[in-house]
Amino acid sequence: MAAQANRKKAVNLSIDAALVAEAKEAGTNLSAVLEAALNEQLREKRRKKWLEDNREAIEAGNAQLERDGMWYTPDWLKE
Repeated sequence: MAAQANRKKAVNLSIDAALVAEAKEAGTNLSAVLEAALNEQLREKRRKKWLEDNREAIEAGNAQLERDGMWYTPDWLKE
């Protein structure tokens, strides 16, 4: 399974030529930059989807906490 996760796929992209030239001159690894950007964007999309999918449960939990208070207060939170 781990080997499958590390597989790479060659893709064709259209990127501004001047930007590519500057990145190449700076020694930038375009594949690594794109992978990092895609990972971050997809992580954020998954987070937003999870929050939306669980919005009702989160709101219900917050309402219960507001109504009933915490069921346990750790010593470090006690005044």
